[in-house]
Amino acid sequence: MTELKTPEYLQDAKELLSDDGFATSNVWYHGTSSGLITSVTNQGLVGGGDAALMKRMQSTLQTIQAPAFTAEDPVFLTQSKELAYYWADQKAKSRNLYFSNGETPVVFEVTLSEEENTHVKTDAGGAALLMEPGNAYLQHLGEVYKTNGKELEEINPLKADRMVYLNKLGLAYSNQPISKKAVKLLEG
Repeated sequence: MTELKTPEYLQDAKELLSDDGFATSNVWYHGTSSGLITSVTNQGLVGGGDAALMKRMQSTLQTIQAPAFTAEDPVFLTQSKELAYYWADQKAKSRNLYFSNGETPVVFEVTLSEEENTHVKTDAGGAALLMEPGNAYLQHLGEVYKTNGKELEEINPLKADRMVYLNKLGLAYSNQPISKKAVKLLEG
């Protein structure tokens, strides 16, 4: 695993991380690739919103005669700029694999109203990450904890409370689209 260096202006775990995990509020973060900046600033955040990448992946699957799939993904969020940067880096790598455009990771701040914030749910789908041996996100997260004087304890995905995925792992989502008025690109 290569070590991911989060830009200093996105390093917020020190302020957010306690023994209970990451603090939450009505401010969330979404990590993506620079190739999607225009789409997000014009349309907001929409689940399964990277249509160009989905089309390219479907084309690749057809070439090898694999079954097609659909993406009904929600809008993934986290309460930490630092964790959003990890996911942004992953998205940039995926898009660069297919498009070779030299895209870079970017993070959007998402500020929700009290009502909109009720649509944010803990992503218990993170159990799949816990069951994957040597999962890169969990390794990265463990380093974030360690850097900030904390320890990410082992979590049993079969017994963990749903809120563990939000508080300890920083995994959340919204099934509702997020208005462009609620998002702001963070720049260093």
